[in-house]
Amino acid sequence: MSAPANKLRTAIVGAGKMGQIHAKVLSKLPQSSLVGIVDVQQDKAKKLAKEYKCTAFTDAKELLGKVDAVTISAPTTSHLALAEFFISNNIPILIEKPLAASAEQGGKIVALSKKHNTVVAVGHSERCNPVVQAMKRLQIEPKFIEATRISPYPFRSTDISVVLDVMIHDIDIILALAQSAVKKVDAVGVNVIGDYEDICNARITFENGCIANVTASRLALKTVRKIRLFSRQAYLSLDFLKKEGVVIKADPNSDAVKWIKQKQAEDNFDFSTVNWPDLLHIEQLDIDDREPLRVEQESFLNSILNSDSRPEVTAEEGLAALKCAEAILKSVKEHKWD
Repeated sequence: MSAPANKLRTAIVGAGKMGQIHAKVLSKLPQSSLVGIVDVQQDKAKKLAKEYKCTAFTDAKELLGKVDAVTISAPTTSHLALAEFFISNNIPILIEKPLAASAEQGGKIVALSKKHNTVVAVGHSERCNPVVQAMKRLQIEPKFIEATRISPYPFRSTDISVVLDVMIHDIDIILALAQSAVKKVDAVGVNVIGDYEDICNARITFENGCIANVTASRLALKTVRKIRLFSRQAYLSLDFLKKEGVVIKADPNSDAVKWIKQKQAEDNFDFSTVNWPDLLHIEQLDIDDREPLRVEQESFLNSILNSDSRPEVTAEEGLAALKCAEAILKSVKEHKWD
């Protein structure tokens, strides 16, 4: 199997739902030549390989010598073993989130990637959400972040806490925004349906003074995915689902502040007649609606083709999100209910 110089021979380990989505993306990217699908269930591997006109395998070791980059979308419990194999053979990998089954295992993957100088990316695709990408371009330095990610019961991933299933998306985004080490975590959670937390709220305090309040639930009656940021530069209110957001910047609204102070100095001015939004300079966030997984895979493949590039989410960042999630779960266990 060979590919042109400007293309990478790619393969996917895990032919489940995420593997199918990655296959669709990789089959269309100009940097990728999809050559293989691996799954322990031969029928699943063959079905997906047939759809994308590539080769089916049942053992990841069969990819050796045939690929330049691999996407791992197999169960989390197998991430470490698969990562060890590919990294030890200097094959760059993108691992679906979470990085590993534990921070300890994640640390081993990070250490291996450094030892072998091999690219390891983590599939926190929500970081590639068009809203998050647009927010990143603003270079905001937040002092307070509030994230809410709730939805009706999914009837899947019930063998893990809502923290590792859902909240970890926002944990990763918050860590990228705060750009500081975690100082303290306080959390409370409760399991209502199964054996693991279905609802959780966490308050994360960072060394630089930033504070984040994050809520995740899989027991809501509707789906909400929103985030708000307070900073000296601006206030942001963003909706991941609707892919929209508003920005109220401080400087352009200085005239409104002056006007309010003037009117406050006047006797008997009726502020009930004022339409508050008319006073503000409100900007709609400029959002480029690109498919998150395409952005994710492009950044991964480009980081292999160009040493000056880096993946959207590195192994170190994936490990940081996992460590924070574990700190939240630890705090939940320590919380005493009356």
